[in-house]
Amino acid sequence: MRALRTAASGMAAQQLNVEVISNNIANMNTVGFKRQRAEFQDLLYQNVERMGAQSSSQGTVVPTGIQIGAGVKAGSVYRVTEQGSPTQTGSRYDMAVDGRGYFQILMPSGETAYTRAGNFSVNGEGQLVTDDGYAVQPNISIPQDAIDVMVSKSGQVQVITQGEPEPQIVGQIELANFFNEAGLEAIGDNLLLETAASGPANVGTPGDIGFGQLLQGYTEASNVDAVSEISALIIAQRAYEMNSKVISTADQMLSVSAQVKS
Repeated sequence: MRALRTAASGMAAQQLNVEVISNNIANMNTVGFKRQRAEFQDLLYQNVERMGAQSSSQGTVVPTGIQIGAGVKAGSVYRVTEQGSPTQTGSRYDMAVDGRGYFQILMPSGETAYTRAGNFSVNGEGQLVTDDGYAVQPNISIPQDAIDVMVSKSGQVQVITQGEPEPQIVGQIELANFFNEAGLEAIGDNLLLETAASGPANVGTPGDIGFGQLLQGYTEASNVDAVSEISALIIAQRAYEMNSKVISTADQMLSVSAQVKS
């Protein structure tokens, strides 16, 4: 019975939906996290009677025909890149991007990764790094005798050292933009990689056209909305239950057919 396979594909689709939702909820407090959304597509159709086919010698045609669907499949898991709320931390090394743009991170492999998570710190050499010790690019080095660090909205990093009343510029933070941000590949640790789908990185200064500004002492919160995710979870659960009901009904129909005596 075709309904068994169709409903089974529906259960598999809703299972994927629940897995995506659970990942969103698990990362509600992850800095810079962007929620994901599962999208689905219908499967191939069997044409029992094709619409538009000639139905008589007088030239009449079938107006609608008969098509029976085979179920559903996952089309994509889309990343929603809308802005998360800025959260004040008070740390002078924390930064949030207000608008478009990604921080550039140098991986141990030499590859450049990208992130919206601006919860940075400094290592033993004074370099601005992520939680895993990966250096922010371009390289920013804070002098050991710095008593204060200031990051402007345009990404200019200045320090005040002992005996020097005037701020000194020690670096410039740059951001990267992509034509298709949803095409970036997530590799964990709040990092993303450039792909053919995302297009090449367009690097610029914060505040330029197409780039957001920096907020020092803030981080960007996850854009997961708890109410929306719980609502989506309930809908996915009910859809899963309805597909399982279809399987139970089809099984009962097969059982009746098997009991029919000739």
